[in-house]
Amino acid sequence: MIDTTTEFGARVERKLHEEIGIWLVTVGSDGTPQPNPIWFVWDAGEILFYSQPNKAKLRHIERHPRVALHFEGGALSEEVIVFTGDARIVLDAPPVAAMPAYVQKYAEHITRIQMNVESFSASYSVAVRVRLAKVRGW
Repeated sequence: MIDTTTEFGARVERKLHEEIGIWLVTVGSDGTPQPNPIWFVWDAGEILFYSQPNKAKLRHIERHPRVALHFEGGALSEEVIVFTGDARIVLDAPPVAAMPAYVQKYAEHITRIQMNVESFSASYSVAVRVRLAKVRGW
């Protein structure tokens, strides 16, 4: 889906690996878009993130699995990348503590919020994967 032979595709691929956060936009029960920042990893061609149970974004995904995601565009919105795709809650996914790429990427940030990998893994116990359908940007 991402053509890494183009300048734009290479930039998208780099940001999927390097960016700390991405904005997830779900649709609330009243049809209103609901943006939330999330931590994520690019894993097996999908965006993988973890959520605390019983969060609104999980209910939104169950009702309307079509989501949008985007990176910060920079101060002048010079580097916009927007994705659309389908999200699904993965009940049999490994926990955060068993995902080395996630732990490596966020260990310092987990410590900064006064948690450790084990407590974060227990708290953020619901895995969600987003299969991307489209990417656009400039």
